[in-house]
Amino acid sequence: MGLANELQAKFRRAVEAFQARDLPKAEKILEQIRRASPNIFDVAHFLGVIKLMQGRFSEAETHLKAAVALNGSSDEALSNYGYALKSLNRPQEALTYFTRALAVNPRNPLSYHNRGTILAESSRNYSEAIEQFDKAAFYNPNFAEAYSSKGNCLEKLARFEDALVAYDKALSIRSDLEPAWLGRGNALRNLKRYDDALATYVKALSINSGFAQAWVGRGDVFADLERHDEALAAYDKALSIKPDLEGAWAAKGHVFWRLKRYDEASAGYDKALSIKPDLENAWLGRGNVSFDLKHYDDASAAFDRALSIRPDLAEAWLGRGNVLNEFKRHDDALAAFGRALSIKPDLAEAWLGRGNVAWALKRYEEALAAFDRALSLKPRLVGAWIGRGNVFTELKRHDEAFAAFDKAVSIEPDLEGIEGLRLLAKMNLCNWDNLEDEIGHLTAAIRAGKANSSPFALLSLTDTPNDHLLCARAWARAKLPQLSKPSSRGEIRRNDRIRIGYVSPDLGQHPVGYLIAGVFENHDTDRFETYAFSLGPDDNSDLRRRLERPFHRFVDCHHKVDSEILRAIDDAQIDILVDLAGHTHNARLSLFAARPAPIAVNYLGFAGTLGSSALADYIVADHVALPDQISQCFEEKIVRLPGSFMPRGDNDKTIGEVLPNRADHDLPQDWTVFCCFNNAYKLNPAVFRCWMNILTRVDQSVLWLSDVGEIAKSNLRKQASSLRVDPDRLVFAKRVPSSAEHLARHRLADLFLDVLPYNAHTTASDALWAGLPVVTQIGDSFAGRVAASLLDAVGLPELITRTRDDYEALAVELALDRPKLQGIRQKLWDNRSATSLFDVARYTRHLEAAYETMHQKHLAGLPPDHIDVRPL
Repeated sequence: MGLANELQAKFRRAVEAFQARDLPKAEKILEQIRRASPNIFDVAHFLGVIKLMQGRFSEAETHLKAAVALNGSSDEALSNYGYALKSLNRPQEALTYFTRALAVNPRNPLSYHNRGTILAESSRNYSEAIEQFDKAAFYNPNFAEAYSSKGNCLEKLARFEDALVAYDKALSIRSDLEPAWLGRGNALRNLKRYDDALATYVKALSINSGFAQAWVGRGDVFADLERHDEALAAYDKALSIKPDLEGAWAAKGHVFWRLKRYDEASAGYDKALSIKPDLENAWLGRGNVSFDLKHYDDASAAFDRALSIRPDLAEAWLGRGNVLNEFKRHDDALAAFGRALSIKPDLAEAWLGRGNVAWALKRYEEALAAFDRALSLKPRLVGAWIGRGNVFTELKRHDEAFAAFDKAVSIEPDLEGIEGLRLLAKMNLCNWDNLEDEIGHLTAAIRAGKANSSPFALLSLTDTPNDHLLCARAWARAKLPQLSKPSSRGEIRRNDRIRIGYVSPDLGQHPVGYLIAGVFENHDTDRFETYAFSLGPDDNSDLRRRLERPFHRFVDCHHKVDSEILRAIDDAQIDILVDLAGHTHNARLSLFAARPAPIAVNYLGFAGTLGSSALADYIVADHVALPDQISQCFEEKIVRLPGSFMPRGDNDKTIGEVLPNRADHDLPQDWTVFCCFNNAYKLNPAVFRCWMNILTRVDQSVLWLSDVGEIAKSNLRKQASSLRVDPDRLVFAKRVPSSAEHLARHRLADLFLDVLPYNAHTTASDALWAGLPVVTQIGDSFAGRVAASLLDAVGLPELITRTRDDYEALAVELALDRPKLQGIRQKLWDNRSATSLFDVARYTRHLEAAYETMHQKHLAGLPPDHIDVRPL
């Protein structure tokens, strides 16, 4: 009896110490009691509660487990034991004990709150959690934490207005409840009420300036507003208070990702994951960085990891869809975007993703609808404006394309390629307003190292070779971050024959397909084994069938991802891999960045440097198209073929035998007909002014142009009128059903007038093949010297001029001197068979000589160097 009285006295002293917040003293007294009498429920329970309060959860779990064993009917002990288990990340066991506590006392608000917390945090069963919080508040209407926790769940369900009501109720009971102020700020941020959100976070910090999560909330608002410096400063403040706050590290990573500072973004995500390995947002961030760096396998793994942690993370489904689209698994990509939207219907980026897939599948109306939906949700989503522009470009609705790209530029003026896209769309409309200033702005950006234009778009805007080089370099850096040291350059492959691999998206009815077909057919199969890796769709044309026949193996890669194509190239043990596309539509320079062959060649499809010697060792050209004085503007070593670098077989395009009538093409019967069948984007004010001067000086003459679309035609007619030329003297060609008829109608013209800075290329070759003389002004850049290359090779150097005045004068002279013009036409006709331009068999021998020289240098362990091929 004395012992019991002594223990009771000690227990009272422990309670007094606890009430005085002297937890160590209370613990010491209770331990004395426990050693004397280890099976007292109140002692075990009290010790467990003290250690819970001290964050010593493992010790608390031991004491509370003993308490529950001593008295399994105490709802308070059961609830506290559940809380210890929850704190030890054992949520399902915790849920069991919270449920048992409620079975003992169904009116205990704390047990309902604890049960709701587990359902929300571990099971993400927010609806059932809300029911638990409502019951907690029912049994204790002043339970502020229950309302705050309910607000958190409502926020997770995107019921932000309802969440605000819950937070406000919590704060009406306890105005100093920090989590409620934090939640209120988060809800306001999600409602885009940014000023109110910032004010709420300020209120939270006025209560506790060391409230790190409130600093994170401020940072999130600043990040949404793209006030990145302020966002980073807020996150740093949070981390100065709590260095292991994983959410702040992940948030910093997200800002750095948006700024494309990928190393710093990765460091932020990695730090977050070192603190909390299952932080889904950090895995999401890792995936986003890997995706932007085109490390698609790593991105896929990161998104999958995020989804394994949180299957309802819409942004991870979005990322997964983007990766699947890159992998050309379009159906799977659409399913992933659909899953994202089922979770978060207002996720604009998922609608953008759906639009991108539809665009890739050429389902243009569906793509437009998706882009429009994205923009209805997020009007400044620049990718959706670009998507609209791309679709309208494909549909040749260039006015709408220009409007879309113009909007994109207004939102993000330094976005990769956007300024070039806008100007290209503008050129397609023959809208030359303020053109000189806009081109000046673009070239200044390029000289500053920005990738504001694709190299292709720049060809028609400037004739400066060094600008083309700087543009290509910037573009390669931006678009091919995986560029690294070549993996196969040092490899010696001992094949019986030199294995040539041609890579192209244009092996069908395309200018490249027409030009290259004869080369494929004339390769010496005793010395060369040729492979095609076709990136484009099979258009089922006769030309496609013709292109397939000559190869040792023709690999259809249209639906293959890079890794599959690289495997096919490696399996073929290619010695020389030839890129026939360069920086043109649907090219895949990522294949060349991986360097799957010892030698890589830039040939035919793009008249310029690729911008990195890691992409190509050589570029095929000739002495006229690429003279010594501009070779320093190319990353590749120069291969100069005799004659022209551009092949053309004598049977590549049949000319219609029936001579058409001028009247059928709206051409005056006895007038001089100048023509130019180039696309609208190659026309410019300087060239057009020169043409109008020519028409003014040659009475009874017309200019016959391609059908460039109604808006471009209208603009050209207005330009003609402004230069005092009757707009009716511009005749726009009608569509004809076949290339044979198109070639035949060239005979209705008297003279083809070339353009600068982006010459007629295949178009000039067509004119010469049809017997129509071409007058050109030679430019400084490769793209501006191609027509001169063709004329030199066909034996008509007298049609090459050096200045605009000389170009204009020569066109006028030939138009007025009919005998001289007829003599040139006859010379052209005779030279078609007598010169090298249309001798594709001899051309192929020259190209093969270049290939053999490249290969021999490689076998000898020598680096690539310039090659001049001697004429055979």
